[in-house]
Amino acid sequence: MDFGEGGMIDFNSLGLAANLAIFAAAAAVVWVAGVHITRYANVISVRTGIGQALVGMLLLGGVTSLPEVAVAVSAAAHGQATLAVNSVLGGVAMQVAILAIADVAIGKRALTAVVPNPVVFLQGALKVFLLSVVASAIVVGDVAFLGIGLWMWLLLALFLFAMWTLSSTSTRRPWRVVDDEDLEGQEKRRAKQEAERQASRGLGSTIVRAVIASAAIIVAGYVLSRTGDAIATQTGLGESFIGAVLVAIATSLPEVSTVLTAVRSGLYTMAVSDIFGTNLFDVALLFVIDAVAGGEPVLNSAGRFSTFAAVIGITTTMMFVAGVAERRDRAVLRMGIDSIGVLVTYLAGLVVLYFLR
Repeated sequence: MDFGEGGMIDFNSLGLAANLAIFAAAAAVVWVAGVHITRYANVISVRTGIGQALVGMLLLGGVTSLPEVAVAVSAAAHGQATLAVNSVLGGVAMQVAILAIADVAIGKRALTAVVPNPVVFLQGALKVFLLSVVASAIVVGDVAFLGIGLWMWLLLALFLFAMWTLSSTSTRRPWRVVDDEDLEGQEKRRAKQEAERQASRGLGSTIVRAVIASAAIIVAGYVLSRTGDAIATQTGLGESFIGAVLVAIATSLPEVSTVLTAVRSGLYTMAVSDIFGTNLFDVALLFVIDAVAGGEPVLNSAGRFSTFAAVIGITTTMMFVAGVAERRDRAVLRMGIDSIGVLVTYLAGLVVLYFLR
């Protein structure tokens, strides 16, 4: 087994069969760890009184975004900052599409019709705000300040503001969804029931298990992305658009596992907050990419591809936010109308991105 720079395994030196086997093993680890960490997150939420939205955003969103952090930082350190930027922005819309796929797990009801916590509006709005800053930076151009783009300093400040704002929503609810079905009460009861199934474990034990599951997701998620990249290269797809999509799918597998587990457990607020939280962390990752890459601000080398990827992320996010506001409980092909719109928009966006590559 060969090692690249920094002592990291060079997966490209392994055979295709070996990479496929490692990829499958890493995928299995990510999936199982994702299922367990979602359950642990619910227990932590119930026993500490921290809301599902905050736990979903910080714990699930933060953990599932870490494999992307490792991949993007590694790419930026090896002179592939533009590739890292495109990967981050392209992944935002793909992760929103995961919510549309998860909608199928509910069946007769639309996901956006059963999310009771209005904090998802704030999460979505802040995410759109950050993406708008990125798109503006690409169009206007950036200048370096202390070795990092000035726009990126603004992005970091807004991200920290977003985290502070969202963390305070668990202690104050200026308004809430009012409905005859008491969706919020139902979700809280489901969360409590799920937590009671883990009654034999104390809070401390649950946190330790959550840390272990998080570590498994981070390590296996990174291996998943690196072997996926090697497989794409070895099969001749590495330099193609299809290869980039395959790698993006690999890095999004942690989110697929956690979101599907949350939705199947009826923890809809946690599922949406998981994706929106991951998106917030991923967009803020552009600051780290700029810092690691050095030299000219990275967004100056980004072009129409990155800008349009950000626009797709904004559009798909607002479709879900509008769906939660409208609360139309109608499913077609086991999906809400907004979920179908998100999938159509994302797939159409991929076609456009293919020609902008």
